[in-house]
Amino acid sequence: MPLLRVHLDSDRVTARRVLHLHQDGKTHHDSREAAREQVWRQGRTPAGDPVFVGITNGRRNVQLLYDVEVYPDTTR
Repeated sequence: MPLLRVHLDSDRVTARRVLHLHQDGKTHHDSREAAREQVWRQGRTPAGDPVFVGITNGRRNVQLLYDVEVYPDTTR
């Protein structure tokens, strides 16, 4: 299945909290759901749960990065 990389705008405090949760083996549900919604907005159908892959190292704009498996031929 193809992967879609999703970039979610965030602030530094939230980004660090999400990163620490991930490192502890936990999930930040709000950002995971936001990633899933972004996939739907792009007209694709998620095939699985979004997987947190990291944060950007921007000085001004920090983003959360998620990979989401999508169905190859299904669009909304």
